[in-house]
Amino acid sequence: MPYHSTPLDLAFHALSDPTRRAVVSRLAEGEVPVTVLAEPFDMALPSFAQHLKVLEDCGLIASEKRGRSRWCRLVQARFDEAADWMEAERRRWSERLDRLEAYLDKTREDDEEHGKSV
Repeated sequence: MPYHSTPLDLAFHALSDPTRRAVVSRLAEGEVPVTVLAEPFDMALPSFAQHLKVLEDCGLIASEKRGRSRWCRLVQARFDEAADWMEAERRRWSERLDRLEAYLDKTREDDEEHGKSV
């Protein structure tokens, strides 16, 4: 795996895989044992466990041993960090597009004042 420098990088890397996104979607419904979580996927349990390791290493999920089963759950804090970053980027781009729109409107008005066709 390539080097990822921040927890946010690791989270987005983990979410880049469709299997891991499906795991996250399932865990959004609540905690489940790994065996139940793995059922819909056509892969051996050790392969599935590698996906869980990626999600756990980046802090998106946590697991704990309960009796003979390992249970998984989402960790909200890492999702909140990713959502905060995306919201900040959305605001930044929205502001930039608003400034561009204002500039284009001003340019059109200036052209109309000077008799240029748009």
